[in-house]
Amino acid sequence: MKRNYDGERPPIVLDIEASGFGNGSYPIEVGFAADSSTRYCSLIKPFPNWTHWSETAEEAHGISREELLLRGRNPRDVVLELNRRLKGKQIYSDGWVVDHPWLMKLFFAVNIEPTFQLSPIELIMTEDQIEIWDEVHEEVLACNELQRHRASVDAWVIQQTWIRSHYMTQ
Repeated sequence: MKRNYDGERPPIVLDIEASGFGNGSYPIEVGFAADSSTRYCSLIKPFPNWTHWSETAEEAHGISREELLLRGRNPRDVVLELNRRLKGKQIYSDGWVVDHPWLMKLFFAVNIEPTFQLSPIELIMTEDQIEIWDEVHEEVLACNELQRHRASVDAWVIQQTWIRSHYMTQ
């Protein structure tokens, strides 16, 4: 069932970068875009038993395991910050099928329940938006000359794509 967008503010979009694409992968960076001036992004230090690492994934997001170990934040601190900032809110992802399991892996690893709900962004998209999504997404990337494939940047691009496609199909 599709949910209607209320038009009051843009949907909050969350994105996760991970150590790989398959079984054994784990979240290494989480970011979200709430509105035009509110973004959040954090690297996540892996637990010792989180060892899976994909060179292909590293090429895509540009985060080395060494950088992650050096600059990553404690997973518990990241979870507490996400819960504080997103408490009671409905959050969306364009890659829910992978982002949701990675998010749950992070929360379960520190034994904390999320205080927000993550859903597929498709729940608040019309068929017309879906039809023009790829074209609008490319326009957003081109207009902003974005090079960095990171969680908060990706979340912002997804959010902007949703906003533009929403107003183009009204």
